[in-house]
Amino acid sequence: MSTDPADAWKRWHEQRVETVSAPTGPLSLTGTHWLGDYPEGQLPAIAGRWTEDGDAVLLRATAQDGLTLDGQPFSGEVRLGADTGPAATRVALGGRRLMVMVREGLWAVRDFDPDSPARRAFQGIEVTPYAAGWTLPGRFTPYESKNTVQVENADGRERGLGLGGELAFHVEGAEHTLQVSVESDGSLWAVFADASSGRGSHRFRFLRTPPPGSDGSVAVDFNRVTLPPCAFADHFICPFPPPGNTLAVAVEAGERNLSAR
Repeated sequence: MSTDPADAWKRWHEQRVETVSAPTGPLSLTGTHWLGDYPEGQLPAIAGRWTEDGDAVLLRATAQDGLTLDGQPFSGEVRLGADTGPAATRVALGGRRLMVMVREGLWAVRDFDPDSPARRAFQGIEVTPYAAGWTLPGRFTPYESKNTVQVENADGRERGLGLGGELAFHVEGAEHTLQVSVESDGSLWAVFADASSGRGSHRFRFLRTPPPGSDGSVAVDFNRVTLPPCAFADHFICPFPPPGNTLAVAVEAGERNLSAR
């Protein structure tokens, strides 16, 4: 297999298109229903009754509801924990996957439908061709303690965003920094905007890097900047960039927008 960075980027982009357009990819999300908004447990266009039950969700259903649990027809009651992702959901309704999720102690059910209008209309991702100059040396400086800031999310609500440090890099001789979250595997994740946001690129995007080295050094590859899930479906709750994460430079690299029809 070729080790050329441009070839590796091309394979990455092709895999991204396959992932977002998969039957349980982000294009398939047709609803995120917070159980607190439906105290009777009847969710829009979803069979059964779904209610919060402490550290789980209680689902009650009859055979007529047509739900399946772990691939088998389901009736009765079951307590459900949070699913690890849409492809691993326990409950389905025909081809739809009903994903149980929790955020800051609040439970919700997401409805992934492979026949969603967004998935049917998908024409691809507008992406800037690979440019070696957008792979930059960076340095990560961790905070002494994790910092949580409240930021607006795409659904209009504010939620906590955990930040573990600062990522510094240079573009055309000028230093720029982003506040980043540290993932469980040590990799870094940033929600950022830049001078191209809303003018040729989505209003904000995601940047991920490998885990930094012991000296804090890390490669910052803007060629692999991605659109947030809420660019593919309105029902995601993506966080907006925290204060200080809007770059003065235009990052004309990576994923920019959904391709127009």
